[in-house]
Amino acid sequence: MSVISLRLKDREIKRINELSRMENKDKSAVARELIDYGWEFLMIKLYREGKLSLSTLSEKLELSVSETIDLLSEFGVESPIDYDDYLKGFEALK
Repeated sequence: MSVISLRLKDREIKRINELSRMENKDKSAVARELIDYGWEFLMIKLYREGKLSLSTLSEKLELSVSETIDLLSEFGVESPIDYDDYLKGFEALK
């Protein structure tokens, strides 16, 4: 694991401290989780804007396509696959 130092605003430090207390985790773990959540959010946002394909989004999130579709549905982003495509894929698996 690498070490990086950064300057944070008081507001950002306060948020990390608060989340650290709420989740009973150390500040480093909380900061890493926030970075991961931010990455996911940004990649999903780019996908919604049509700037990333589903396969590229899957690669960026290090998930399978089906896991990515599940994640998108958790965030209320409509599935890029319609029901007919789903059935075709299901038939291909047989």
